Amino acid sequence: MKVLVTGKHGQLVQSLLDRAAAHPGLTLLAVGRPELDLADPRTIEPALARHAPDLVVNAAAYTAVDQAEDEPAVAHAVNAEAPGLLARAAVARGLPLVQISTDYVFDGALGRPYREDDAVNPLSVYGASKLAGEEAVRRENPDHLILRTAWVYSPYGRNFLKTMLKLAETRSEVHVVSDQTGNPTSALDIADGLLAAIEARRGGTAAGWGTTYHLAGTGAAGWHDFAAHIFEESRRRGGPHARVVPIATADFPTKAARPPNSRLACDRFAEAFGFAMPDWREAIAAVVGAFTDAS
Repeated sequence: MKVLVTGKHGQLVQSLLDRAAAHPGLTLLAVGRPELDLADPRTIEPALARHAPDLVVNAAAYTAVDQAEDEPAVAHAVNAEAPGLLARAAVARGLPLVQISTDYVFDGALGRPYREDDAVNPLSVYGASKLAGEEAVRRENPDHLILRTAWVYSPYGRNFLKTMLKLAETRSEVHVVSDQTGNPTSALDIADGLLAAIEARRGGTAAGWGTTYHLAGTGAAGWHDFAAHIFEESRRRGGPHARVVPIATADFPTKAARPPNSRLACDRFAEAFGFAMPDWREAIAAVVGAFTDAS
């Protein structure tokens, strides 16, 4: 089975390429700019024609949450319009499509983890653009999976975990927001879950497709807890670490508003595909180990 993944260098793309080695029946093709550029709709159909995949994963996105407030047209083009065009091109070829989305489609007002059927109400341009992308995919291609995830980190690209470890090389303490709660999620685990769903499809069943799922680390944490656990794991392994000082969101203003609670309930995905995400603490240990063990 040939799977075309949009993008080349993103966290999920690199994690999928990493994990695909354990799936000999799958061939993953990471196709990004300039050959397939979500900001240039003219590149979509030729890329699908050239590579003739059996399934498409849209892992590319505009992810600069604060910058999107100043570039709403660009964010909308990449995160909303392009997924719709990609879904349309895929359905014309009879191809299923996986669209990656975000916890930022919610406003964080609920006092419990969000389920897939809870009301959406994004607070930011980024969240609104990703929600519009979900809607476009549902409209254009019924044969889809929409996977919402959250607080993604990995050994690849730019992310919170790598930023914390870098800061700890020169600082004895860091200030981290403590009043936002979510699910720290390893992109490697997202890749494992996604590949489990793709393997089920390769096995000849489309059961579970055509809907939206949450796929995020098991258990919740605040950014402060997330940072503290990163440093504790790094310290245990002889790596850089720092003291974490909790601060309020109001003490660290950003252009884009973040949901105070973006915890995601992920039971539906586990029931559909038999894959449960690891506890967020275990997942951090694996990624931190990739840095400290290599040093």
